[in-house]
Amino acid sequence: MTAKGSAEWKGDLPGGTGTFTAGDTISGGYTFKSRFEDGPGSNPEQLIAAAHAACFSMALSNILAEAGSPPQSVHTDATVTLWFVDGAPTITKIALVTAGKVPGIDQAAFAEHAAAAKAGCPVSRALASVPEITLEATLL
Repeated sequence: MTAKGSAEWKGDLPGGTGTFTAGDTISGGYTFKSRFEDGPGSNPEQLIAAAHAACFSMALSNILAEAGSPPQSVHTDATVTLWFVDGAPTITKIALVTAGKVPGIDQAAFAEHAAAAKAGCPVSRALASVPEITLEATLL
């Protein structure tokens, strides 16, 4: 299984613009302001957050189903923090907040399965160099 994405940047850093595509249907634009100054548009960190939330939700759903408690739903928000470390922009934290509707289990079991999903999902593993990845898991 392979997945493809591409990006192009035109111009200098503060005044240039970029475009990206992910797969066949996702595309967008980004600028210095959308990445570093909270300006309009998207940025690579949003794509990382979406990828992590999607992967984690799938992994947790699979773990729950394999444990005999298939979920009705799992919703995850991911927040990626970009901070300057030693003068270089660095992803310093990812906060995962997940909520699941899962009949037949309690909060402790849900939290345990969520921790396993955090440790095992491919995107979490790819992002293992991020100094802090937190998880808040709530059973609805």
